[in-house]
Amino acid sequence: MAGTSHGHTPAAWTGVIIAFIGFSVSGAFMVIANPIGVWAGLVVVALGGVVGMAMKAAGMGAPKAAHDDLAVVIAANKAAKA
Repeated sequence: MAGTSHGHTPAAWTGVIIAFIGFSVSGAFMVIANPIGVWAGLVVVALGGVVGMAMKAAGMGAPKAAHDDLAVVIAANKAAKA
């Protein structure tokens, strides 16, 4: 298993579950030849993405990695070469 927490957040799980429900609905309506149901399922898939992004924006997603300031990195590289 990966050493990161990629996708192990409430935002990721919720978005994927909603999208999976949308794919299931769309697939079921495709089999019974109902185009309106197919499109409704695809709308639910898109809604899953929107909900996932909204939850991430609300702080329920993975935190962003902290990066060193570029000036600090450049100075450290120059000091190491000297």
